[in-house]
Amino acid sequence: MTGDVLTDRARTLDALLRERHSCRAFEVKPVPRELIAAMLELAQRSASWCNSQPWDVTITQGAGTERLRAALHERALEDARVGQNRFDPDLPFPAAYEGVYRERQRAVGWQLYSSVGIAHGDRVASGKQALENFRLFGAPHALILTSPRALGVYGVLDCGIYMGTLLLAAQSLGIAMVPQAALATYSSLIRETLNIPPDRDVVCGASFGFADRDHPANGFRSDRASLADATHWVEA
Repeated sequence: MTGDVLTDRARTLDALLRERHSCRAFEVKPVPRELIAAMLELAQRSASWCNSQPWDVTITQGAGTERLRAALHERALEDARVGQNRFDPDLPFPAAYEGVYRERQRAVGWQLYSSVGIAHGDRVASGKQALENFRLFGAPHALILTSPRALGVYGVLDCGIYMGTLLLAAQSLGIAMVPQAALATYSSLIRETLNIPPDRDVVCGASFGFADRDHPANGFRSDRASLADATHWVEA
């Protein structure tokens, strides 16, 4: 980035964006309630279509986190044991990752596996690591982000903007977080466990807390595409 055009505020934003990463190992101590509230207050300033603010955030702590963790992990373990899944996402998952999107997906996956010592082709170890999603990576808190079903794709889009804002708000306060589409694979289970109304779609979840900085799963950072790969100028 051309540093000479950045204001002080832009440099602060740049620092937050570069520091933020998907945390996959957490300390057990909970985040103070007032710090979580501050994070949510910041994120509430997120943009939305017609200022509809369609997001609703269900947050767990203490026994609530453990109840959700146990329910998700038990379901995922059972699915792995019988070799099938009972996924029922409210929103359709991608049909396929192809081309450069597949390359990026594989690259970050191998970065993670390499960090935690999983050898190429070790499906047992990689499957065990995947199950960490449903253990919430040991985090003391989880959140589930939902949108009114009646608002369709545009409510979901606003929730995506909100999640991006929330991630930066968390980073600014020293809170580590990992957004997780994986949690939405068990939407009915989440809805039942957390008493989420049936007219709201589960968009995604996130686990959060304080990062375990010594854990190898937090020892890498994913790459970003160049501007040349992600932008197209129309000048005539």
